[in-house]
Amino acid sequence: MTDRADRYLYLARHGEASPDESTLTENGRRQAVLLGKRLQGIPFAAVHHGPAARATLTARLAGEQLDGVPAYVSDAAGDYVPYFPKREELSPEFADRVLGYLDPFTPEEREQGPLLAREALERFTGPVDGAEPRHELVVTHNFLIGWLVRAAQDAPEWRWFGLNHCNAALTVIRYSPGRPSSVLFYNDMGHLPAELRWTGFPPELRL
Repeated sequence: MTDRADRYLYLARHGEASPDESTLTENGRRQAVLLGKRLQGIPFAAVHHGPAARATLTARLAGEQLDGVPAYVSDAAGDYVPYFPKREELSPEFADRVLGYLDPFTPEEREQGPLLAREALERFTGPVDGAEPRHELVVTHNFLIGWLVRAAQDAPEWRWFGLNHCNAALTVIRYSPGRPSSVLFYNDMGHLPAELRWTGFPPELRL
């Protein structure tokens, strides 16, 4: 029988992006560097990142704080909707709002997103072959983090929706042989100063 070992999957959303999403803001660059510093000393086998500029630059800046960890671009780590729910899966209380949000996505996006989501599950989750634990960092986007956390908790497929992840925050999932997957922590921003922790909040709500 082949040995199986733990996989530790570190998930980080890209740093704060410029309005046109072509690069990171100065705050986003600071976030990416601080993320890398937070992860120093972890024996990463790889850094994976999506192809978008904001994820690529975040992975590069964070990776520069690590010790020679190879980086790989992956469409499966990109920005896409992982699952499009049917109305009957949703509560009538919020079905119109969820489906209205997803309505603008094209038929091509509706086909491609779920295919990439399945690829992400196959590529990034589950125990690994061999006797040694494996540590991997995936620099990605909000939707994929929600999808993988949902999967780790065996929640309904539509429930990726509503899980919100801050820029350069950190989530870690452990996949162990013979045990259910475990979300060790979610959306951790301990490496970021207060002024860099407020993704999604308008200024008047920042405490």
